[in-house]
Amino acid sequence: MSLSSQEQFKKFLETSKEVLILIPENPSADAVGSAWALYYFLEKLNILPAIAFSNHLSEKFTFLPRPQNILSEISGARDFVLSFNTAQNKIMRVRHEEKGDIFNILVTPEKGSIDPRDFSFILAKFKYDLAIVIGCSDLEKLGKLYLDNTDLFFEVPIVNIDHKSDNDNFGQINLTDITASSSSEILARTFEEINPELIDKKIATCLLTGLIGATDSFQKKNTTPKALSASAALMDKGADQQEIVRFLYKTHPLHILKLWGRAMAKINWDEESQLIWSALTVEDFVQSRSSIEDLSLIISKLEENFSEGQIFMAVYNDTPQSSVALIRISNSETAKKIISEFPENFKRGFLEIKIENSNLIEAGKSIAEKIKNIAIK
Repeated sequence: MSLSSQEQFKKFLETSKEVLILIPENPSADAVGSAWALYYFLEKLNILPAIAFSNHLSEKFTFLPRPQNILSEISGARDFVLSFNTAQNKIMRVRHEEKGDIFNILVTPEKGSIDPRDFSFILAKFKYDLAIVIGCSDLEKLGKLYLDNTDLFFEVPIVNIDHKSDNDNFGQINLTDITASSSSEILARTFEEINPELIDKKIATCLLTGLIGATDSFQKKNTTPKALSASAALMDKGADQQEIVRFLYKTHPLHILKLWGRAMAKINWDEESQLIWSALTVEDFVQSRSSIEDLSLIISKLEENFSEGQIFMAVYNDTPQSSVALIRISNSETAKKIISEFPENFKRGFLEIKIENSNLIEAGKSIAEKIKNIAIK
């Protein structure tokens, strides 16, 4: 009789010592809640976990207990081995020295010199026993982490946890369920099957944060009876729904909400470059009683609410004859390419590009096309 995916997952955990948890770039509440919860659950199983993701983490998640081992790069994940066959010539001493940018390893043999045929350079295994990917329909959603470490995904077993219908089922174990509201719901169910006693208030809070974020506080159509049941069980474990809602949906001043509403009504999306932008007129600022200084917050809200986006832009008129685009780029590789074209225009985390065209739509399209050409070249 074959084991279910959850039973296979449990078996993998029983033999794992170090586990890498991976979530998408600019993670959503569901990805963060799931990853944080899994981290603390693995610790209770005496497994050493690490979480890795690239780019931006919203400040709204600072209320959650932050795991100690969070990585933006997967460095030091494997050793490189200098291997010597010592059957004919023993090694007496090994030492190293550094000379500027040169790192030398000095090997002293017992007699004469080392025969090159007795020496080899090999790659050791990755130190992780398991890689758990959460909330990604495919590995490319990991962005730079995947592109820079493709070997890891061929050599380390992968557990794929997701609820999206377009998931590629790329894992050796696929905990995927398109009827679930979220990855957090899948993990809540999985933890219950592995060991419900390990779900404490901290883990429950992280999972409920993911559930609330994924269902928009139980307002979306994906709020199924199973999602509500899982949420109730987590609240029984000590998770505070009202506290989570307060932090995830912190209120902003009325003028910000008005400007945000106007920006949302004018959203433009380019799928190829993953660019989201909005054009805001002088009238928009006047009617909302806001100012240009408020745009950085509006762009941050675009970034928080559109997880598929990588480039976020707001266009406005700085003079009656010209327009300015305020741009934030969440993907680090894309940011390097674009900023290198406009190094003098990058200030305080935003790129500013000015164009001599007062028509906001024309200016926005022109700048968006220019950014797109740089991003995808």
